[in-house]
Amino acid sequence: MPALYSNLLHNLDEFIANDKQLTKAHEPGTVPSSLLSGSLSKALCYIQRAFRSGPMHPQPRILCLQGSPDGPEQYVAIMNAIFSAQRSSVPVDSCYIASSNSSNSAFLQQASYITGGIYYKPPQLDGLFQYLSAVFATDLHSRAFLRLPKSLGVDFRASCFCHKKTIDTGYVCSVCLSIFCEHHDKCSTCSSVFGQSQSVAASTDNRKRKAE
Repeated sequence: MPALYSNLLHNLDEFIANDKQLTKAHEPGTVPSSLLSGSLSKALCYIQRAFRSGPMHPQPRILCLQGSPDGPEQYVAIMNAIFSAQRSSVPVDSCYIASSNSSNSAFLQQASYITGGIYYKPPQLDGLFQYLSAVFATDLHSRAFLRLPKSLGVDFRASCFCHKKTIDTGYVCSVCLSIFCEHHDKCSTCSSVFGQSQSVAASTDNRKRKAE
């Protein structure tokens, strides 16, 4: 076996061992979320450092291998990292290896869709190495000539800033675009007052009535 593949298998074994150790340290009956925001930020920092240090591979990309559910509390940091990758023309490939067949990672779907990467959930984990080598190891130029898996649908739901939960409908601040699941009188992010024009109009009407 070539040294490249043996190193890759060694890194995968180390990743699985560390993931099991973190899972055991968590509360029983629950599955902890991964630190996806920190991983993306660290990868982008490394790519930017490599860009500035001299010549490097002209087509850098990021591969996210995730087996735990999304952490809604990381929504803001993850979206900032996704838009940074899009601005730097760095595709984010995503391989979601959750045990449930019905679940998908909304964060990874959005990351791959926005940056032009590949999102794939292997139907069988026994062939994980084949999926990694055949789907994700191909360079960007070769992907134009291959029939790679495409995501049938993307979950664009966001997480609210107040309770860090994934929501279908909510309230959006028109100033800073913060998202809330419940109506608030004041934005907790930028301190903008909601419904200020209506309150001013109501107070003006009351003053007119008192004057009459």
